[in-house]
Amino acid sequence: MRRSARITVHPEALQHNLNRAKQLAPNAKTLAVIKANAYGHGSADTAGILYQIADEFAVSCVPEAVVLRNAGIDKPITILQGFQNDGDLHIAEQLKLRLTVHDDNQLGLLDNYSSASTHRFDLNIKIDSGMHRLGFQPNRCKSLYQKLSKHAQVNPDTLILMTHFSSADELDNDATSKQIEVFNQACGNIKAEKSIANSAGVLGWESSHTDWIRPGIMLYGSSPFADKSREDLDLKAAMSFEAPVISVHSLKKGDSIGYAASWTCPKDMQVAVIACGYADGYPRHAANGTPVWLNGQETQLLGRVSMDMIVVDANNYPENSVRVGDIAELWGKHLSPDKVATAAETIAYEILCNAGNLRAS
Repeated sequence: MRRSARITVHPEALQHNLNRAKQLAPNAKTLAVIKANAYGHGSADTAGILYQIADEFAVSCVPEAVVLRNAGIDKPITILQGFQNDGDLHIAEQLKLRLTVHDDNQLGLLDNYSSASTHRFDLNIKIDSGMHRLGFQPNRCKSLYQKLSKHAQVNPDTLILMTHFSSADELDNDATSKQIEVFNQACGNIKAEKSIANSAGVLGWESSHTDWIRPGIMLYGSSPFADKSREDLDLKAAMSFEAPVISVHSLKKGDSIGYAASWTCPKDMQVAVIACGYADGYPRHAANGTPVWLNGQETQLLGRVSMDMIVVDANNYPENSVRVGDIAELWGKHLSPDKVATAAETIAYEILCNAGNLRAS
């Protein structure tokens, strides 16, 4: 079933954004993060677009990697969440996946894993430098590295030490500097490759540019910083989300629009109805005034978002210039998803994933 709202992915923008990351950290290798169906952009398609530029790809879990292998993507793939059971280890062995270990339960699974082959896993050791989500305590880094570098199931030459930032999108927050310090102290003089920088790290924290960078949201043309636009960062929109106008009509002063009559016309005016709503991945909580791009200029959302429709202001256009069939851009080349997400009190990560994954389903 094809609904009226549609997503277009721009390959040249994806490539530009990854090259931008490489430009900022020229001495690092790139681990292009395409988890969650490449943030709604399509993981297999995105991997194909970035295949010649990325050194490696990263996904959340083993099933996401299976999708890529089935699509013919033969580059190295890192599993950021690591493995959950013997089944994951078996698949990782068969598909030659790099795994992340961050928990003692995983160490037990690895110790007890039995294989008929002589395969050795490529591993990341994740250290909790202050995010307190996943990872081993910093004081265990050296002992874990020593244990795993001698482990019968592990390739010692490919061990990577990694961590993840909690607040790198806040450039005036010293938590990131502290995390870098904690991680570097934990690693000490261990001669292993390291990976710290996510998109915010790549763009804003040069001291986090180690052997590997992990660009994610920046690949898709979104800024991780509240006070810096994608244009400020020289990023390009990788997704356009568009839908057609299905009605244009006049309302009188005092007429209310949509469910709960949450917006009332301050004067006689023209409005346009666009065939897109929360069933298409448009954020339901987008507020009155959320920007929409229509016929070469920015207009605004009026009233609540419905399941498959929104209403926008068509009053500031030449007479009869907004017509049924005109295409509105909900976000894309003219309108940043960051701006829409802010109006909906969410983040671009969520609206990109929602719109793209609903399209894929």
